[in-house]
Amino acid sequence: MQKKLIKIGEISLPTKVGDFTMLVFQNKKNGKFASALVLGQVLGVSDVLVRVHSSCLTGDVFGSLLCDCGMQLEQALKMIFKEGRGVLIYLDQEGRGIGLGNKIKAMELQQKGLDTVDANLALGLPVDARTFEEAAEILQEIQVKSVKLLTNNPQKVKELQGFGVKITQRVSVITQTPTITLKYLKTKKERMGHLLSL
Repeated sequence: MQKKLIKIGEISLPTKVGDFTMLVFQNKKNGKFASALVLGQVLGVSDVLVRVHSSCLTGDVFGSLLCDCGMQLEQALKMIFKEGRGVLIYLDQEGRGIGLGNKIKAMELQQKGLDTVDANLALGLPVDARTFEEAAEILQEIQVKSVKLLTNNPQKVKELQGFGVKITQRVSVITQTPTITLKYLKTKKERMGHLLSL
């Protein structure tokens, strides 16, 4: 795998969950940033609890209940902190990779009755345009030997494995889901294969 990222900084980052080390990388080709919050010693360690999270302005920042992204992010950080060791990788892939503008257009269509899959298709966009190559490169850079992956998405497991990440276990991210979020989660389960208990 050809390296696309350069590390541009590292800081100690106290958060409401706990204290992490934050590493920031920049993609040499497109200028986008990716980051990793690291807890504890992970260099050369096996079975490290890892969450690979794609950016969601509406959910992660504004606390939107139209998706479960912000809830998953917070839950993953809590699980990593409870474990005492782990990594949360944050990728600039808004709207499953279609970008903020297209995501908002798709959300408009969802509010007119389409689900998240059909809304993307109606705009001529892929259902999921993300890639997890940068996450694999970050895990290689920080020398994690193998991971317990925090995800409900079996496709994410396959893609990361395709980029050489050794995954020893998939760990579900279970959140307290408000009723308003259930339609979105039902679509993820029934049309995108996410492993969810609703």
